[in-house]
Formats: sequence, C-alpha cells, structure tokens
Amino acid sequence: MRIIAGKYRGRKLGDFQADNIRPTTDRVKETLFNKLMHVTEGARVLDLFSGTGNLALECLSREAAWVDLVESHAKSLGIIKENFQLLKVTEGFRIHCLDVFRYIDGYRKDLYDLVIADPPFTEALAHRLATVIGASTNLLKPGAVLVIEAGSKERMDQDYPGLIRLDRREFGDKHLNFFEKANYDQGDISR
Repeated sequence: MRIIAGKYRGRKLGDFQADNIRPTTDRVKETLFNKLMHVTEGARVLDLFSGTGNLALECLSREAAWVDLVESHAKSLGIIKENFQLLKVTEGFRIHCLDVFRYIDGYRKDLYDLVIADPPFTEALAHRLATVIGASTNLLKPGAVLVIEAGSKERMDQDYPGLIRLDRREFGDKHLNFFEKANYDQGDISR
C-alpha cells in the first residue's frame, strides 16, 4: 500500500498480517480520489471502518482539514497507529476506538464534508450504513459526499432517504457507491 497523491505521495505504508482487513487497492483508491478531487482539500472527513488508515492518510495527504477515523478492531487500531507514525502524521486527525453505528448515533459535533466507508464485506453492512447515514441529521452537511465500498453481492439501493446517488463504479467483486446528502432546506438537491 502507498499514498498515491499529495504531500505524502509515493510513501509506503506498513506491511501487516490481519485476516479482518481487506485494504482498498491502488486502482480503486485512484478512482475514488479522482472523483473526490475537488472535495478533499479543506474538508472535514470521517473514515468509517478505517482498517489500516490508508484512506484517512490519503485524505490528509490531499490537504483535508481534519479526519476522524472510526475503528473497533484492536489489531486494525494498532496498524492505523503504526501507519500514522511511519508517515510522521501527528495532527489533523483523531482515532476513535468505537463501533461505527454507535459513533454515528452519538455524534453531535461539526458536520462532515466527506464520509468514506469500507465496511467488512463478510458482514454485509453497506445497505444498513447508507440507511443510517442518510437518516442522520447530525453527520453530513447538505451537499456533502458519502462513499461506500461494498461487495458486488451486497445490497445497495439507487437512493436512500436523505441521499442521492451520484455514481457507482464496479471493480470485479466490489463497487464504489457515491452519494450526496440531499439539500432539502433549499427545496432542491444540489449536485
């Protein structure tokens, strides 16, 4: 794994052995961040099911203002901390050792511009996650972007209450789903 752009471009992340982690490949990550090119800089970002911290570090490399990482698996938390130390990243982020759904349910701070989620395929959480995030009024700014990586056999609807699908990209056994938080306050949906 490596950082593909920004101030940490080309820097390699640590090797690891963990059955619970399936890192986002460089090809998928490149597509993801090409779509987010104008969203990341200056953004408040939430990285759910952070795994290795790979996506959070890519956001920080691309000048995100702040990144919250949420991960509950102890081995993953250790890998995240090692990767942040390896790149000498010491500010602009916070790691939360918490279940993702508990974090979302209890969150009451500044709204996010971008949420990236890569839930474990083995648990088929993508549909539930989109439903919960779409219904939340305390997580995303109107017009904010949500990206969920999901297995090809997982259920992902075209739209969810509070979210509008912007795009879907397929990569073999997985797909990226891009949504925007609906802006109902202005009576329309910004795109």
